[in-house]
Amino acid sequence: MRAIGWRLTGTAGMLALLATMAAAEDRALVIGNRNYDDAADIAEADAALKAVPALQAAGFTVTSGADLPSAAMRDLLSALLAGLKPGDRLVIVLSGHFAQSSGQAFFLGTESSLPDLATVAAVSLPLASVLEVAAMAPGGAVVLLGTETRRLPLGPGLDPGPGAPPVPQGVTLVQGDAGRIAGFATRALGQRGVPMASLLDGSPALTADGYLSPLTPFRPADAASPPVAPPPVAPALNAEDAFWQATRAINTVDAYAAYLTRYPQGAHAAEARAESARIRAEPGRQARLAEDALALTRDQRRTIQRALALLEFDPKGIDGLFGAGSRTAIAGWQTRNGVPASGFLTRDQIVQLTAQADRRAAELEAAAAARRAEQEREDRLFWDQTGAAGDEAGLRAYLKRFPDGLFADLATSRLTAIEDARRQQAAAQDRAAWDRATAGNTIAGYRDYLAAFPKGAFAAEAQARIDTLTDEAEAGPDRARYEATEAALGLNDLARSLIERRLDALNLNPGPVDGVFDNQTRRAIRRFQRERGADATGYLDQVTTVALLSGVLPGN
Repeated sequence: MRAIGWRLTGTAGMLALLATMAAAEDRALVIGNRNYDDAADIAEADAALKAVPALQAAGFTVTSGADLPSAAMRDLLSALLAGLKPGDRLVIVLSGHFAQSSGQAFFLGTESSLPDLATVAAVSLPLASVLEVAAMAPGGAVVLLGTETRRLPLGPGLDPGPGAPPVPQGVTLVQGDAGRIAGFATRALGQRGVPMASLLDGSPALTADGYLSPLTPFRPADAASPPVAPPPVAPALNAEDAFWQATRAINTVDAYAAYLTRYPQGAHAAEARAESARIRAEPGRQARLAEDALALTRDQRRTIQRALALLEFDPKGIDGLFGAGSRTAIAGWQTRNGVPASGFLTRDQIVQLTAQADRRAAELEAAAAARRAEQEREDRLFWDQTGAAGDEAGLRAYLKRFPDGLFADLATSRLTAIEDARRQQAAAQDRAAWDRATAGNTIAGYRDYLAAFPKGAFAAEAQARIDTLTDEAEAGPDRARYEATEAALGLNDLARSLIERRLDALNLNPGPVDGVFDNQTRRAIRRFQRERGADATGYLDQVTTVALLSGVLPGN
């Protein structure tokens, strides 16, 4: 319901008000969030940005943004607030996903992923803040909220949509379909000399609340020019034009054929033939339309890409976007399964694909478990024959064979204890030479130590460190390549934590689950790679990442 909030003032007060309004600056903030990371897109949200040139042409100073995370939206609102002066008129347009709870409402940033009442503030722009900013321009502020029926998945305590937030005095709040909100902002808000109530009369599908004066114009008439006349009413469509609009809405070869049968020399006959030819020329059109009808979310597309990668059809990234790499991978899978290789999926094919991927993941897990058991058996047997006795030679032999083995930490700690004990017994010159070598930690430094003390207290440790540094130097170029491959995955802290959690669930001891890949994490990754018969680099590539994240964690 539209509330009416206005009052008449004395003549002097009205003249002063009009003088202030005449000198006022018109400001606008427009944000259209169409593409969300983990939710259905708002198809018409970016249409809000089409209002920007219309507002600018009408004299508004406009700040705008598209597909913004919550921090960027708060920054834009803060910048708007910093520049606001008394008497300014203000338009704020927000289109995208909203959430609400007990009178509180939130405009969600594109990073939102299953927010709940406890976390929503961190991934949103609170509407209470937006309305408070608007309240600083009383009588000259309108806030427009655009959304649609497709919803973002929400956690406990939240409901979809903006609801009916309390509107401060002097502020107009307008809500509706994102496309209609964009149309209203584009055609109506630039008009002068027209009250807001009258502007809204031309948009009955929108709902409004708050300040709606039937007398005071939202923007006063320009003294230098007459008020903008309302747009002329479009004439009623004739029968042929109405038939053509219906044909364009259906947009099929049969629809265009029906139009041409009825109007072979019609005003749109040439366009009908061209559109029909374009449809016929598009390869896989029906397959594309069938997949479009599924309205796959970005998260569902990521699941499909992971399934393709597990089945060794490389989608060139697991980002929820079906580009050329994903289409080629889909076509390859379809060829293997004896269905037309259109590159577009049907619902039944998605079920079949995910079932095959689940089966493949189970096979890989079984093979990894068998390989792990065999490796552990060899590990334990070699430990019993070498390091279990506790002597230095046996411990070093074990670590050389199994640097990431089950007993690697124990062997290392025992060798440290042996070195500490030897240090206490070593002659002062021997110990000083060893301290210099370890401080530099270079192959040359350890060789200098061995040259001076070939039978020194730390001779075995010096040779072991020379071997380690030599291996590291030889692996240097490869390590740089491994690091670059892992960096290209673009893993965020959450993804790294999920990987550490998966490694921990597999009893591979990755260390703290904190999203930081330290030496212990690298060792766990190498163990995981060995179990799957892959190169034990200790760094992630797409195959290793898919294998890790495709498993089911305990409790999930």
